[in-house]
Amino acid sequence: METMDAIFTRRSIRKYLSDPVNRNMIENVIKAGMNAPSAGDEQPWHFVIIDQYDLLDKISELHPYAKMLKNTPAALLVCGDQRAPKFKDFWIQDCSAASQNMLLAAHDLGLGAVWIGVYPVEKMILELRGLLNIPAHVTPFSIIAMGYPAEEKSGRMRYDTSRIHSNSW
Repeated sequence: METMDAIFTRRSIRKYLSDPVNRNMIENVIKAGMNAPSAGDEQPWHFVIIDQYDLLDKISELHPYAKMLKNTPAALLVCGDQRAPKFKDFWIQDCSAASQNMLLAAHDLGLGAVWIGVYPVEKMILELRGLLNIPAHVTPFSIIAMGYPAEEKSGRMRYDTSRIHSNSW
């Protein structure tokens, strides 16, 4: 898939077939995340593969916008390491770039995926830390739910010239 085609046709997919996602595909999605740009090339991210249905079900109960995880074969939790020494707090942008790369990679691989926000909601951060034994210096940032799509959505163009300003507002 060409890059621009992937960007213009990717959509948030929340319904998945029950077929498991091959571990190789999951690792390719993670590789795409790890190839995102990061401030000072610090790469402050960590990724938790979640493919046990009991965990996916528990997360769907604690997160109000993650109900689709009950029927999701796999998810990736993107986390930021607070001990990144060079550029404190830039882990947020870095994990955002990684999350976007992962969505595009999943789409390119024929998977459906959706970004589920976690950070900055403290309650969800703490609950995920506890559930998945995440150390205190690592902050859950986003969940990428993914699987073979059980719904089809066509791409849509969101280009809006009223949002473009040249040289000044």
